[in-house]
Amino acid sequence: MRVRNFTQDDAHIFMLPNQIEEEIQKVIDLFDRVYSTFGLEYHAELSTRPEDSMGSDDIWEMATSALRNALDHRGLKYVVNEGDGAFYGPKIDFHLKDSIGRTWQCGTIQLDMLMPEKFDLTYVGEDGQKHRPVMIHRVVYGSIERFIGILIENYAGAFPVWLAPVQVRILPITDKHAEYAHALKRQMFDLGIRVEVDDRNEKVGYKIRESQIKKVPYVLVVGDQEVENGQVAVRKHGEQNSEVMAGADFIKEVQEKVAEKA
Repeated sequence: MRVRNFTQDDAHIFMLPNQIEEEIQKVIDLFDRVYSTFGLEYHAELSTRPEDSMGSDDIWEMATSALRNALDHRGLKYVVNEGDGAFYGPKIDFHLKDSIGRTWQCGTIQLDMLMPEKFDLTYVGEDGQKHRPVMIHRVVYGSIERFIGILIENYAGAFPVWLAPVQVRILPITDKHAEYAHALKRQMFDLGIRVEVDDRNEKVGYKIRESQIKKVPYVLVVGDQEVENGQVAVRKHGEQNSEVMAGADFIKEVQEKVAEKA
């Protein structure tokens, strides 16, 4: 997980003080939607004021209470890390669990009441007076590169269909089946399916084994019967047996799995 690049999906949300809890809930909703889509479990940790910090006790107490209330109202279990907050405010960190039980800190919600003061940011309230906004720093993935590493580890390289770099690999048995294989490829490619044709002069068994090692979700073998009937012999990753089905039915199945993020 020691990545060569570190690209953060960092965002800053500016709000009124009375919007803090509502906005934090929305950010947690976003985190939950993203992590559950990838099938990742997570837990939260609330980090409070460190010794070396900026701002008054009142500001820190207000900020910490807002984060705690958001977690409590949501019913989300969390651990408190005393004194582990950022120097400018308390934070909630989200730790993802991979398939072998390791946890990785990725998402974070950091409440910042001090940076708006440093930059002298103001808004005009309902009373016509200038007031100081509050800022949230939020990151869902943490590092995009490290998150991809977590996914590779979690799935052991066997990505679900919607996420796989190559979703379908088509293997013509001989050269005379290559034209049909490429026609299928063009049809799938035009529908947004990530597909390859392996028309090398190699035995089909060798190409099937290689596709299994690469953990391609679907391998299609096409020969005389498939060309004649407009069918494909489908072998799913991790399964030994293949299933013959109409090419249109197979395409529909892949589209449904991608749409559902199954």
